[in-house]
Amino acid sequence: MLAFWFNIPLWQRVIAALILGAVTGLLWGPEAASIKWIGDIFIKSIKMLVVPLIFFSLVSGVAAIGDLRKLGSVGGRAVSLFLATSIFAVSIGLLLGNIIDPGAGIAAPIIGTAEAANPPSVTEMITAIIPDNPVASMAKGEVLQLIVFSLLFGIAIVMAGEPAAGIARAMDAGSLVMQKMTMIVMELTPFGVFALIAWVAGTMGTDALLGLAKLVGGLYLGCALMIVIIYSGMLKFIARVPVIDFFRGILDAQAVAYSTASSSATLPVTLRCVQRNLGVSKSTSSFIISLGATINMDGTALYLGMATIFGATIFGVDLTMMDYIAIVALSTIASIGAAGIPGAGLIMMTLVFSAVGVPLETIGIVAGVDRIMDMMRTMTNITGDSAVATSVAAMTGELDREELVSADDI
Repeated sequence: MLAFWFNIPLWQRVIAALILGAVTGLLWGPEAASIKWIGDIFIKSIKMLVVPLIFFSLVSGVAAIGDLRKLGSVGGRAVSLFLATSIFAVSIGLLLGNIIDPGAGIAAPIIGTAEAANPPSVTEMITAIIPDNPVASMAKGEVLQLIVFSLLFGIAIVMAGEPAAGIARAMDAGSLVMQKMTMIVMELTPFGVFALIAWVAGTMGTDALLGLAKLVGGLYLGCALMIVIIYSGMLKFIARVPVIDFFRGILDAQAVAYSTASSSATLPVTLRCVQRNLGVSKSTSSFIISLGATINMDGTALYLGMATIFGATIFGVDLTMMDYIAIVALSTIASIGAAGIPGAGLIMMTLVFSAVGVPLETIGIVAGVDRIMDMMRTMTNITGDSAVATSVAAMTGELDREELVSADDI
């Protein structure tokens, strides 16, 4: 029986749980809240991973940049483009979230959310993100302070060079272990999704299901805008390459990314497409694509922005301008720290939601449709990696334009 269960792809189990949970909730009604505790276990399991996953992933990601003095124009331009596209992505997510407003009309049950406090000043926010004690910050789950410490720790590893190589390898190993642990927790997803969607459908009715459909549609629209406008614009005006030929060249990688929902699993295919079809040199493509699989998660950044608006609307959280700035900054940072495996976006939500006061129960509401969105997010991520690699190669003379794929080569 167990063998049969695990032979079914996780995404298929999650979709089946989503449908079954929605039907159960609509038929059972408010009493479906009695099984919400199963979903709560799933959410607590996700929260359990947040601190170590952010620490190891961010430190490993920064250390992967290598010797900062030797990266030169390739590393600097790649990181700048990755950060710029991430900011564009979360901004598109916030914009579409406010326009589509997928949480409108959904009446959330009272869950005891804290009353809104007076927003801190800019100086107070800056001061608050510097940890007095990083270990205490980890224990308390203060993610902003954790991020600052993790980034500084990673930079220090790079600056230390060879003597710190052992620590860098340990951080890589820790990141890998946390990714495996995340995959273990993700096996709880069908059970958590069933219970949480049953609770949502039973207590909030069909309005919640329609809101989730709008969220999925908005995410796909936002990712399409990133691909068609941002990435195509980068290719046309920075790389100055034929946009159609570019997309023909990475079609295989996009297909694998969409089906696996994993940037890491798609990495070999992306490298092959970028090198053989797009004409990017092996050294440049290996560095940028590998780095992008670690720190470039535009689809996740877009999703975090939109999901925050979704949760804020449902639970009546009024977001200030400072909150929006924090969402942009944190979603960008969270997308850098997101592991390139299915479901990582759910874990990164806790960072953004906690910072702006959106209840973490929002994660339970969106978990059922996360896999559907994760597929599109991953395809967006690897498209962005390829576009940045091509653009940087064009700027540094590492692009063989004669090898750039044409329609007859596919």
